[in-house]
Amino acid sequence: MAFIRTVRFTADPADADQVLARRAALIAAVRAGFPGLAETRLTRIDEGTWADHWRWNSRAEMDAVIAAGPSLPEAKSAFEVVKDASVELGELVDER
Repeated sequence: MAFIRTVRFTADPADADQVLARRAALIAAVRAGFPGLAETRLTRIDEGTWADHWRWNSRAEMDAVIAAGPSLPEAKSAFEVVKDASVELGELVDER
């Protein structure tokens, strides 16, 4: 079963280009080093609030990246431009 990891965060609107660039670098690094990332979607809730949704093929593949996250320079760089990050994990149970 697929899993969704959502990170909600705020960022200074002046840093929007950096948010996008650093997120793209993180996604590329994760895809190059780990299997299972099926898709990502980034939504901007308002000028400074975002929700980043990453869909994983399995919980094990998602957990492997989460465990390795602190050692990824791209993760550190991406989180340097965000504030107030919170994480939600969920199993995808229905999709139409």
